This record gives sequence, C-alpha cells and structure tokens, in this order.
Amino acid sequence: MTQRAVVHYNYTVTMFETLSAKCTEILRGFRGKTRISEKNVQDAVDAIKLALLDADVNVRVVRRFVSRTLREASGEAVLRSVAPGQQFVKIVNDKLVEFLGERTEHLALRGPDTVSTIVLAGLQGSGKTTTAAKLARVLAAEGRRVLLVAADLARPAATEQLQQLAATIGVEVATAGTTPLERATRGAARAKREQYDVVIVDTAGRTQLDRALMDEVQRIARKTDAVERLFVADAMTGQHAVEVAKAFHESVDISGVVLTKFDSDTRGGVALSVKTVVGAPIRFIGTGEKLEALEVFHPERIATRMLGMGDVVTLVERAQRTIDADEAAELQRKMQSAAFTLADYLDQFRRMRKIGSLSSMLDMMPGMKQALKDESEAERQMRREEAIILSMTPGERGNHRIIGASRRARIARGSGSSVFEVGQFLKRFEKTRMMMKKMTKNKTMQAQMLAQMSQRS
Repeated sequence: MTQRAVVHYNYTVTMFETLSAKCTEILRGFRGKTRISEKNVQDAVDAIKLALLDADVNVRVVRRFVSRTLREASGEAVLRSVAPGQQFVKIVNDKLVEFLGERTEHLALRGPDTVSTIVLAGLQGSGKTTTAAKLARVLAAEGRRVLLVAADLARPAATEQLQQLAATIGVEVATAGTTPLERATRGAARAKREQYDVVIVDTAGRTQLDRALMDEVQRIARKTDAVERLFVADAMTGQHAVEVAKAFHESVDISGVVLTKFDSDTRGGVALSVKTVVGAPIRFIGTGEKLEALEVFHPERIATRMLGMGDVVTLVERAQRTIDADEAAELQRKMQSAAFTLADYLDQFRRMRKIGSLSSMLDMMPGMKQALKDESEAERQMRREEAIILSMTPGERGNHRIIGASRRARIARGSGSSVFEVGQFLKRFEKTRMMMKKMTKNKTMQAQMLAQMSQRS
C-alpha cells in the first residue's frame, strides 16, 4: 500500500538559487521564439552544461543530460515546429525532471493493521536522529501510531536527543536492549504487541564509510523486515554524499534517499546526481532545523523552480495548510465589504511566515523573482509595518480611522519609526483595502486567476 505523506511546508530553498539564475538567463531568449537553429541549441546546451558542472553535478550525469537533450532538441520536429523556443524549454525541463527522479516517490507502507519498519542509515552528522523525529511527526499527523527506536549506541547522548525530540511531538521511544540489533528487534516486537503502525529505527553513523557500519544496518533491516531503508545524506557534502549513498545501496539496497540541509547555500549538484548514480530516488528533503521542516521531494516542481518557472502548486499547498475554508470565507467577506482591519493585516503577516519567507514565495511565482529585485528591502518593510501595527491599541487595529496626530506620534515612538512613516503606512493600507474590495468583486479577474492556477497544476 502506498502511503502519501502529509508535510507542513515552511522553508526557504537556496540550494538551487545560483543554478536557477543561470538556467533562467540561458533560456530567457528561447521563450516565445518562432525560429531557432541547431547552433542556438548547441550554444544553449553548452551553457547549461557549464552551469551544471559549476553546480557540482556528477560529470557522468552531465554528459548523459547533454547528449539526451541535444538528441531531442536538434530534430526537425523541434526546429521546424510552430513554437520551437517553447519546445526546447520543455525538453530541458523534461530532462531535468527525468534526472531528478521522474515522479514523486512516496513511502511504500503496509496497511494500518500491519507494522511497517523504516530503517534510517547514514554517516555521522548527516542528521539521522532529527530526520527520524521529523518523519515520525509526519506519519503521526496522518493518523499512524509511530514508535521510534534508539539504535544509535555509538554516539554519546544519541538516545537522549531522540527522546527529547520525540517528547515534543508526543511519540514513544523504544530503548530496551544492549546492542543496536537487539534494540531494533525488541522495538519491532513491541510495536507488534502494542499495535503500532510504523517503527522508525535510528541507527548509528560513522565519521567515514566502513564495512561494519553497512553490515550492522543490513542485519537490522533484515531482522526487522524493513519495508523502507532510507539513506540520510547531508546535501552540503556534495558528490561525497552521492558516492557514500552508492556504496550503501550496493550493500544495503536502500529504497530511497533523504537529503538534509536542503535549505543551505550549496550548489545543488547532489540532487541532480543521486537518482542516476545511486539508482534510488530522493524521498524527502530536510529544509531546516525545526521538526516541521521535512518535505516530500517533487522532481517536477524542483525542475520548474530551477528554470525560473515558479511552483504555484506548492505555494497553494502551503497556503492551504495555514487557513481553513471557514477562515477563507470570512476573510473574503471582510475584503468584499472593506471591513478588512489592521488586525487582519497583522494576522496575514503571521500566516505568510508559516507559508515561508518572501524570497521562497517569490521563487514559486512565475516572473516575480525578477520583478522584485531587492526582496530583502521588501522583507525589511514588512517588519517595519508589523512593528507599527504592534505599537497600536486593539481599538486602533480594529479601526485605523481613529488614528490622529497624537496617536501617530505615540505609535511612531513605540515602533522606532517616524510619524511620516506611520502616515505613509496607513495610506498604503487604505489603498490595499480598496484594491482587495475591487478584486473580490471582480468575477472576471477571479476567473482568470483560477484559470492560470489550474494550468500550472
């Protein structure tokens, strides 16, 4: 039975930022072109090749990508088509998806009445223990009864760390046994006895790859009849992570990879190399230190972001996780009647933070990353506006029209801004309210927005 993981999104992806900027620049001239030549294609592919190599993509993977892209893009069907530029961009996108993994790979868990064991493996410092807790949180949110097993007896305080993380999400940790294998088998037996659905085994790591480590993981996976053997890799280690994952796969037959520190400022080559070199798909990505910062890996969405085409689907999913249908209906009612207050505005600031940073949201909106050149200034403005609202009384937040000169002076002092800045903010807010009212009453505009979103999904 394939089980879909429900994941809370709250992160900033910077891993592909440089690669995305380069690919966007290379392909910008192709979009909308009605005529392209073989030389145009060759030059663009060469430029993409250099961008991929600079992003630390495995050399063999780059060669395959280049040869397949050239083979498909140089044919008459593309060069002589009605929109050859768009065809070329589509081919590049499709090849990126293919190398990233073609499709989203969900956990293959058994039915709710049968125990499914997941074994996590990897080198020391890759983030296995935190990933175990994050994954437990995801599955518990789906209604699964999860039991964590502390089978890392090599690292000091590993058991205590897992227990602390588990306590924050209300999940039990099995610690019975004096060896990693004994803890894993006893944990699996307890899960069956106490009717748990999922067992997640956190195994030991080493500072470097060795046979004893892989043999231990292999024995644990075999004795617990593991349905998933996930290799946890630090994305910041680049191609070293790919080679270690390959060695584990050859020994343990890993079923998938979890890339941690995906929010770090790395070059991104590991994600494009894993599936081809290792032969196992990326299942999840860790996108921060918080326990909710774990995502299902969607190849097609990552590919579109890399090419600067946004990712509206993920953005909508994030928004849906921060507001329910009743709240959305009430917000629309307020907008339509111009009853939207500064308190509502403050609430939207907080919801946006749950969705992600301004930069990450712009990454997912086609064309917006280029439209807003200095998002850091926009972030600063949002923080200033939030400080101004927080310096107001509840009555002022509910009715901004009562804010006269003396009130503005008090708010300015409380927020560390000037009276002029407070006045300008109130003017912007009033314009925003009117614009919202106009948009919510404009059925044609709403229909166009929905049509655009459905085309993206």
